[in-house]
Amino acid sequence: MPIKWSTLKVSEAADMIERYVNQAAEPLEQALIVAEEARSIPDIPQYVSQHFGALMVEITRAIGGSQYEPEGRLRSRINKIRESLPKDAVEAEQKLVSLGNQQSLI
Repeated sequence: MPIKWSTLKVSEAADMIERYVNQAAEPLEQALIVAEEARSIPDIPQYVSQHFGALMVEITRAIGGSQYEPEGRLRSRINKIRESLPKDAVEAEQKLVSLGNQQSLI
């Protein structure tokens, strides 16, 4: 049974999302550094330090960088999208597109 949706468009969307995530990763890594430094402010109350710690955990989960989530949740979700595509379907659709639009006889 032929696929009625465009695996190529899905793949391209995943690629675009990944580019944006990669662009966002550097500022988030900088935010992680600032939060870590903020935790070492002299005489900072523990309850405030805990908020910075929780923020650091969320940033790390999003972009990765821990031994538990090396690729981060965002990149993991993007990879799940790619893994859900039928094997070789993107390449087959790319070949069809490169050949140009042809009318179907069916």
